[in-house]
Amino acid sequence: MPSPGPTLGEVGESGVLEQVFAALEGSPSAGVQVGPGDDTALLKVRRGALLATTDTMVRGPDWRDDWSTAFDVGVKAVTQNLADLAAMGGTGTGLLVTLVAERSLPLAWARELTEGLAWGCTRAGVPVLGGDLNGAGDEVVMVSITALGELGEDVQKPVLRSGARAGDVVAVSGPLGRSAAGLALLLEHGEDAGSVAPGDLVAELLAHHLRPLTDLTQGPAAARLGATAMIDVSDGLVRDGDRVARASGVVLELAKEAVAALADRLAPAVGGSALGCVLGGGEEHELLACFPGEPPAGWTVLGRVIDLPAGGAPGVVLGGSCLDPRTGGWDHFGG
Repeated sequence: MPSPGPTLGEVGESGVLEQVFAALEGSPSAGVQVGPGDDTALLKVRRGALLATTDTMVRGPDWRDDWSTAFDVGVKAVTQNLADLAAMGGTGTGLLVTLVAERSLPLAWARELTEGLAWGCTRAGVPVLGGDLNGAGDEVVMVSITALGELGEDVQKPVLRSGARAGDVVAVSGPLGRSAAGLALLLEHGEDAGSVAPGDLVAELLAHHLRPLTDLTQGPAAARLGATAMIDVSDGLVRDGDRVARASGVVLELAKEAVAALADRLAPAVGGSALGCVLGGGEEHELLACFPGEPPAGWTVLGRVIDLPAGGAPGVVLGGSCLDPRTGGWDHFGG
């Protein structure tokens, strides 16, 4: 938490907004005709169709103040929302941000949160359009974002979860398990997690958990290449892969060698829990997609899509065994 200073309750809504608007100065504004400060923002869009998604982070379940800064929370909130747009083949056009917090929250925390939001938005080229402030009971802090977007250039239709077909290649846009591995290190070592060897790998894992940064251009790139189904890996490879399988009525058959290679990369830092991080780790925000041919350059092939066996059900299979999506992964009400 920031050093002691005035709280939200002491400065009131106008004082908070003064800091928020100051932190947003210089952030992207393309397409914004009326920005923060009026009852409603006015945004110019290129197409007649609009993508919309929302996500909420709650102090405690989604971050801990003893290792996450307000800046971290802001960056993570931006990434997780824009990754959902990318999973449809889209790009962001604007964010609406809501902060619900206890009156005793330091004003400096709200300012730093906004600086993290602004930094993440500038990196992605997406403006903050406005939002809302509300008070809450003791110990409660929530950050919620509604992200608006459009399909990427030359993307004719959104990529849904329901289009995977037998024969498709299953691939992921980047490494998996990093956020879960970073969380495991923090839970085991706390503030000393950064000193665990090997240093470079540990630093990467901690950074991806605290402040995930993924290549959001990969969603539109996958759509342009003909991806048949796609999803943001926010709740774990097996849990999110199962969602694609069920929506498409197919089985995603993962290759043991490909999954093992992802786990081997994490093993020097987290040992025997590496495979669990890959299969069940949430908050990755890489994209899992199915393709009728080769995936884009830089993607990792994980397996293939196969038809349902006689009497079988959709799901994710590894080494001949169907993986239970309820084991591992993230569930907001089950942990």
